[in-house]
Amino acid sequence: MPSPRVMGDMILLPNGEVAIINGATDGIGGWESANTSNPTPVIYRPDLPVGKRFEVQAPAGTPRPRMYHASAVLDRNGRVIVGGSNPHQFYEFNKKFPTELSLEAFSPYYLDAANDGLRPNIFDPSPKDGPVHVAYGGQLKLKVFARVGVPGSVTMVAPSFTTHSFAQNQRQLFLQVQVKPVQAFQMNGGAATLFPGVYEATVVMPATPVLAPPGYYMLFVVNGRIPSQGIWVHIH
Repeated sequence: MPSPRVMGDMILLPNGEVAIINGATDGIGGWESANTSNPTPVIYRPDLPVGKRFEVQAPAGTPRPRMYHASAVLDRNGRVIVGGSNPHQFYEFNKKFPTELSLEAFSPYYLDAANDGLRPNIFDPSPKDGPVHVAYGGQLKLKVFARVGVPGSVTMVAPSFTTHSFAQNQRQLFLQVQVKPVQAFQMNGGAATLFPGVYEATVVMPATPVLAPPGYYMLFVVNGRIPSQGIWVHIH
């Protein structure tokens, strides 16, 4: 770990990495027992060799201290929404770490503009539509655009809720998928020209509720380490 951290939150990211955020560098949870906030998020990559798994990120927003009773949750854009903080028994706005009621968005490295070319785009089903209903063991076909590279994996992430540094209900599945290029055309001066970078991904849903309890999940296509914007699926 690059720095000490207590009362931190750990959020599963769409690409299988983990965001470690919020908390303090000393003390214990609650009741004004910590003296120094830790504003620096860290990305943990479990697939890399020991000694190379942590990467320090730029803080979210101001940054404001996010101590005891802070919270974090993944959104469909791949950001981590952080909010709250109250190490006191009651609401206190004139203490060293005042009660914090704001929200901020932490954008991991994969949302940097430098990665725009690698970021896949699911355009069918449209992310603007409602949840896609899927069945256990069924297939879902996605149309995906990627300017660079070939999207190679699909993940399904349960929306979690966080309290007291524990993100309840966190669950992530890497789904079986077959990806193939498809021909797509665009009109250019009255003539149809080939539009490269379009793929069809055939995704196999989890086989049983043991793997994915019934409910709503965010589904992402991942190109290397760069995830798409997610779409909602409802498995039942």
